[in-house]
Amino acid sequence: MEQKHPLPPFTLKTAKQKIQLAEDAWNSQDPEKVSKAYTTDSEWRNRDTFISGREEIVLFLQKKWEKELNYKLKKEYWAHTDNRIAVRFEYEYQTKEGNWFRAYGNENWEFDENGLMAKRYASINDLAINEEDRKFR
Repeated sequence: MEQKHPLPPFTLKTAKQKIQLAEDAWNSQDPEKVSKAYTTDSEWRNRDTFISGREEIVLFLQKKWEKELNYKLKKEYWAHTDNRIAVRFEYEYQTKEGNWFRAYGNENWEFDENGLMAKRYASINDLAINEEDRKFR
């Protein structure tokens, strides 16, 4: 049976561990690695895009990181319950044209009993920034 520790029910400590693991995985920009944290039938809403399952997650992330260059993400604990975690995040990226953006958002996560994320709902807004205004290097 596939498991991804820490497992629910989450404590403050294990919720923060789960968040750090997610941040590290996303900053690797490795779609296959990131997808392993999700159930095989995981449901996502990412902005206006609806995604179902690991295969779609991998394809989505491949396209994302082809467009979002020099990607750097920071996640922050917001709240948790037994098998759910809410995070606030921001990330920066550069387009192929050289323009910089900072994206802000919130995510709601729901995990199965094996610690795999079954649902991910992300609300995200982008802000154009100047290169000298970057926070993450």
